[in-house]
Amino acid sequence: MEISGGSSARTAEDAFDARSERSLAVGVAARMERLMGLFRSLSPPSGLSLTAAATLATLERSGPSRLTSLAVQEGVTQPAMTQLIARLQESGLVSRTADPADGRVVQVRLTDEGRAILARRRAVRAERLAEILARLSPEEQAALGAALPAMDALANAQQAPLPTKESTR
Repeated sequence: MEISGGSSARTAEDAFDARSERSLAVGVAARMERLMGLFRSLSPPSGLSLTAAATLATLERSGPSRLTSLAVQEGVTQPAMTQLIARLQESGLVSRTADPADGRVVQVRLTDEGRAILARRRAVRAERLAEILARLSPEEQAALGAALPAMDALANAQQAPLPTKESTR
């Protein structure tokens, strides 16, 4: 069965898949909001905002980065990232160095102290989360474990370019 809409025809199965994807997106977004609340409650008070901690984690994962790239990745303006990096540098958590390929460009690097702060924050969160996970059934714990690869795929997919209308035809 074909469903025609404008110049492109889709099958009923395609239409169902699109509704199913939207429904999944709504469900995932709602759960992520709740999980972000849980994440905030698990995070130890360290004086780091979630954006600061996320920026440090990005530097740990990706290595040295330009300010502009960090701003895009963390979803903040370049002036906001510049201010954040200045505060993190004053705290000894990041350093700025000239880009070896272009001396006019500054690269931001995670320091050993920044790495240690991240490790301590993760250890505290993991300890607190382990107490909560212990309240779940073995089946629920297994389902969460099975979902970890999909969670990674979702986080990694965000960095891939979104398809355009032309590329999906």
